[in-house]
Amino acid sequence: MSLGSLELEILNSVWKLQTIDEDMNISVKDVVDDMMKNDMERAYTTVKTVMDRLSSKELLVRYRAGKKFFYKTVMDKDEMAISSIKEISNQFFNGNISEMLHFIEEQCVDLV
Repeated sequence: MSLGSLELEILNSVWKLQTIDEDMNISVKDVVDDMMKNDMERAYTTVKTVMDRLSSKELLVRYRAGKKFFYKTVMDKDEMAISSIKEISNQFFNGNISEMLHFIEEQCVDLV
């Protein structure tokens, strides 16, 4: 699944907050506050819109507790990375991860 940079920033904040307290009810405000700690100022409404979009993409689950909405990730960061690697492997290497790793070794040495 292709993600925009803001979507990825938000997911990283949610993963970070869940790592601190896996039972935490994570609100849009929590994510905005966490992003501000990392010098990433974003408007509350923008973050809410993107979090709702991530929910519709089934990457976040949105639920209500009392009068507020909260969010949790559907999969942890490692699971998402593995899913993305498999997707790239399927798209460009017919699912052959060994071929993809060989390509990375040959073509991407300068990136390391």
